[in-house]
Amino acid sequence: MLLYFTEATAEVPTGAALGPMILMYGVIFVAFYFLLIRPNSKERKQKAQILASLAVGDSVRTTAGFFGTVIDINDDMVIVEFGNNKNCRIPMIKDAIVEVEKPEDAIASSNDSTKDSKNSKKK
Repeated sequence: MLLYFTEATAEVPTGAALGPMILMYGVIFVAFYFLLIRPNSKERKQKAQILASLAVGDSVRTTAGFFGTVIDINDDMVIVEFGNNKNCRIPMIKDAIVEVEKPEDAIASSNDSTKDSKNSKKK
């Protein structure tokens, strides 16, 4: 009986199972690329672009959730001023900045909101 099982398994070609297995690994790799690698690289490029456009006077939000204004920029360090009394100046690494809002964007958004509020009052 033992001979019967070894003869039956010997008839299965091993090369035929190799093609679908390689195809399956290829599909898994492509899925990982589109789900994990590509979005992460897009996010890194976007953050690098934001940090490259950072200028003095921009309003920023840090990873800790603090809002401040950039007052000085070095190679990899930024000095950010927090609070209304203008006495709290903290040097930090550029990577700690999550969001940047340009002063002209803030003015444009405040003008849009005042136009919207005036239009809603007229109705």
